[in-house]
Amino acid sequence: MTHGQIISNSERKKFIEAIDNLFLKLELSYHYQFYKVFGTDHRLNEAKKLWAESLKKYPAECINAAVETVIQANDYLPTLTEVLKACSSSMGAINIPTPQEAFIEAQKSSSPRQNYPWTHPIVYWAGREIGWELINSQNNNTFQAFSKTYMRLVKEMKAGKEFIITPKEKTDVLEPLDIKLLEKLRKKHNL
Repeated sequence: MTHGQIISNSERKKFIEAIDNLFLKLELSYHYQFYKVFGTDHRLNEAKKLWAESLKKYPAECINAAVETVIQANDYLPTLTEVLKACSSSMGAINIPTPQEAFIEAQKSSSPRQNYPWTHPIVYWAGREIGWELINSQNNNTFQAFSKTYMRLVKEMKAGKEFIITPKEKTDVLEPLDIKLLEKLRKKHNL
């Protein structure tokens, strides 16, 4: 998440639910070990704060997927580091940037966007769907909209959909200026 970025209430709620879900699954999967480590309410609440702070750059969907991966791979209660690695690999396994990285890349892109050197085509398609003007605006909800669209496209990609960018042909021929239209617009707007 970039500095100054505001999280919408629905995204915050999903993130909190993902953290609660993570601890619930750890408790159910590693009962004795879980209580040995997080035995008191105070320790559990402090752990949730620490883990939430460490995992905040990942979307809720990524955290939920990582928990499943970690539980299947570990006989013992996983550490925060193992969960972080699982979150990172859930994004990196398909060689795509995190939603935050993709959003920053979309903001930095330039026209013609089909010819921009994207790290992955899915970033282009998410930006195109949201709209380049909105991405470059100072709207506080833009990241949430982008992230939601981006993660939906990631799911579609994991299901087998291909995202391809066809580079725009460079044309050296300039379209002629419509003088009549220009004169009409000047008269209409008193220019």
